[in-house]
Amino acid sequence: MKKRIVVKVGSNVLTTDRGKLDITRVSALVDQIAWLREQNYDVVLVTSGAVACGRGELQVDHSLDSVEQRQLFSAMGQVKLINLYYDLFREYNIHVGQVLTTKENFQSERSYQNQRACMEVMLENGVLPIVNENDTVSIEELMFTDNDELSGLIAKMVGAEMLILLTGVDGLYNGNPQESGSEVIRQVRLGDDVSRYILPAKSKAGRGGMTSKFNTALLVAQAGIRVIIANGNREGILPSLINESAQTIHTEFLPS
Repeated sequence: MKKRIVVKVGSNVLTTDRGKLDITRVSALVDQIAWLREQNYDVVLVTSGAVACGRGELQVDHSLDSVEQRQLFSAMGQVKLINLYYDLFREYNIHVGQVLTTKENFQSERSYQNQRACMEVMLENGVLPIVNENDTVSIEELMFTDNDELSGLIAKMVGAEMLILLTGVDGLYNGNPQESGSEVIRQVRLGDDVSRYILPAKSKAGRGGMTSKFNTALLVAQAGIRVIIANGNREGILPSLINESAQTIHTEFLPS
């Protein structure tokens, strides 16, 4: 039986310093996910980047509030993002399917089971689900905190063995990552008090930060799923985490 992995990639991994989509990085990510599938893993990809894609496509010469910006840019950007994934995965003869969801879909039992059934039939037929929040219809008070939260819910929904959160740093540090002497905490067990190491800062391109990843990791680990926080900008990070875990810098939250 195939093992299941949910890979979440954040906007700070998928975009350049200027906030535009980094196609080279996306292509490298696709190469690594294709490798995972060759190793007999079922993969669900939870991806950010739609708003950044849309923002790079359209120059708006008038003022838009935050909701209007999110709706406009995500509507345009999601098309570009999914088309890019489609073209790149097709090089490996991998079929992909788009799953746009909202927090409401996890609050209604009927909607939850419908979405779960959709994911299952995709995986059973070799289709790689690509999941993102549907920002075009999500109202602010019912939005996910970010895609970290969404990826945790998806990992539990599909019964994943592992959730990998790819971000712009190597993991959870025991100090400020910018300061010398700070080191990555390699393992966190349930009950370990590492909250004092969580910095409140968020990434430039996304809504999340280490606080969000820490909270998601704890909840998912409590459900019996391994959680890894690692640097998505490192070359070949996914194969390294599978084949050379002990030598690869990351933070792992061990399940109960």
